[in-house]
Formats: sequence, C-alpha cells, structure tokens
Amino acid sequence: MHVVKEARATVIHPTAIVAPGAQLGDGVTIGPWCSVGPDVVIEDGVELISHVVVDGHTRLGAASRYFPFCTVGMAPQDLKYKGEPTRCEVGARTVVREHVTIHRGTAMGAGITRVGTDVLIMANAHVAHDCVVGNRAIIVNNVVMGGHVCIGDDARIMGSAAIHQFVRIGHAALVGGVTGVEADIIPYGSVLGNRARLVGLHWIWLRRNGVKSDEIHRMRKAFLSLYPKNGGDQPFAVRLDAVRQAFAQDQRVQEILAFIDAPSSRGLVRSAREQGRGQDMEDA
Repeated sequence: MHVVKEARATVIHPTAIVAPGAQLGDGVTIGPWCSVGPDVVIEDGVELISHVVVDGHTRLGAASRYFPFCTVGMAPQDLKYKGEPTRCEVGARTVVREHVTIHRGTAMGAGITRVGTDVLIMANAHVAHDCVVGNRAIIVNNVVMGGHVCIGDDARIMGSAAIHQFVRIGHAALVGGVTGVEADIIPYGSVLGNRARLVGLHWIWLRRNGVKSDEIHRMRKAFLSLYPKNGGDQPFAVRLDAVRQAFAQDQRVQEILAFIDAPSSRGLVRSAREQGRGQDMEDA
C-alpha cells in the first residue's frame, strides 16, 4: 500500500523577509526578523528561530535548526573574492547556535563551503570560506577556522580552538580547548597546547563507539611505534614503513597511514613525545 505523506504548512513570521526566488520546502519555520536571499534553498522542516540571515547560493538541509543572530552563506572574508556565485551547503539535522558565521566558498578555492549532517556548531564559532566540516562533528563555542580547513566525520573541536587555513583534521580527532592548530591532525588523534601537540589517540570516542579492546590495543601499539617517547632512534619515515607492514590488516591504523600519505599544505602536528614532554593520555 502506497502511503502519501501529507505536506506540512510553512510558517513565515510577518517580520521576516523572504526574497522572491527563494525555495522553501514543507514544514519550514521562518521566525521573527529573519532574512532569506533569492538564491537560497531551504529543505523540509528547517527552522530559523529568529534574526537569522541566509544569503547567497545556499542550501539548508532538512530538519536543520538555526538560532538567533547566526548567518549562513554570506560573502567570505577574502579580499580576492569579487562577488562570484559560489555556494554554501549545510546538511540535514545540523544545529547552528547563536552568532555562528558560515561563509560561502571562493572561486580561488573549491567554490563551496560544506557542513555535514548531524553537526552541532555552538555559539560564536566561525566556519570560513571553502571549509568542509564532516558529519556528526561537534564544534564548540568560539572556535575559529581559516579558509579551506577540512574537518573529518565525528571530530570534536573544543572551545576557543583556532585552526589555521588549509589544515586537515582527521576522522574522530579531538582538539583540546584554547588550542592553536597549525598543522594536520591524524584520524583519532588528540591534540592540546598553545601550539597543538599530539598527546595520544581519542580513546573515549573509540570506546564509546564500540571499538573492541583488542583493536584499541593494536591502535595503541601502532601509535607508540609511530611516536615513541623522546622521538625514538629512527627517522619518522622508517617508523612509518614499519607500522605499514606490521599493521597491514588493521583498518583503523591503515586509515591513519592513508591520511599521513595524502597531500598536505601544512604538514603533521608533531607529537609531544618527540620533544620529551607530555604522555599518552588514556582519557583524552
């Protein structure tokens, strides 16, 4: 039996401004004093609570929510930008809190800024032009990122972290609060410090997401082989080849190695162990 879904009413507050040409799905709520530009596409069930500005060639995914004074799809803070029709996309069920700014892409970059599905971006955070934020990522209050940053699925970026342009942050990585990130962070990596240093793996995420103890043990062994205390006696390239061979069948270790092998504009965050300070953090 085919079930026909009943369309839900779209509600637009009298004080909101929705430009001709904007496309609104079913069940959209646009609250007081919101502004929606002519090239915006808003999918089913989206809620703009109040004082939200959405502009440019922007698509808001189904059932996503936007809190007061956030802006999505505004022109980038890049002096090379000359008004090109670049884009911005936010995925389904993502929550964007107060005073967040998400800018559209640039012609010099990928031409699009993407935020994934089920993401939480907390108050006062900034997602710059051409950034990619993966699915289920959590971006905490006051996080700022330069252009072209790529954040993997399930990453956790704690409060007031600052991320340099072109940095890559791997799957399920953890960035500690008030951490300055100038280089790439391996998948599952945990970094801390005024200038980020790798202090271990994101053990809490691994345990909470059902990774078995024997696999966590292998990941710990691989990490210690890559980043031995005091840097070890061998060059990093030699340690990398040894781990590649010893853990050829371990999918998560291979994910880390593939990230290390990929092209990078910024290099890798160095380990605190290499400088003889910091320890592997069991509860990072």
